[in-house]
Amino acid sequence: MSHGAGQPAIVIVLGAAVWAGGVASPALARRARHAARLALARDGSLIITTGGVGRNPPAEGEVAAEICHSLGVPRDRIRAETASTTTYENLAFAQRLIPAGSTAPVIIVTDYTHVPRALLTARHLGLRATGAFPREGLAATPLRRHLWQIGRECLALPVYALRLAWLSCKR
Repeated sequence: MSHGAGQPAIVIVLGAAVWAGGVASPALARRARHAARLALARDGSLIITTGGVGRNPPAEGEVAAEICHSLGVPRDRIRAETASTTTYENLAFAQRLIPAGSTAPVIIVTDYTHVPRALLTARHLGLRATGAFPREGLAATPLRRHLWQIGRECLALPVYALRLAWLSCKR
């Protein structure tokens, strides 16, 4: 699916680490920049940044929101979720910030290896969403890093699927 110009969207940026001194990790910075580009290409879009405080303050959602604003996204078009610590929480807590009755398409921005798990989680929560990922820096990323990320997600996806199935059974 194309994420180009069109109707306004809800763009959800999944959290990633904040480094010492409140500096966005490369992953968080890439995600926030990509989300800003998507939102600016769709006039009236809302960005929801996610992520609580990890090892270093401030919250991931706050840092990503500042990056989006610095790239031209108006503050009234950015909502920062600052309590979540997992992919599930990122999306569950972001879902609460989507305006009631919104029919805007939801686009989840994360890294390419994380998209399948993010979409699985979104669908479990009842969000009809598509995934998007920044391509910047992919060619320069060492092969071992790609392989590590793919391996991690190959293990995490079935674990998440089982966890989500268990949560469904508890309802």
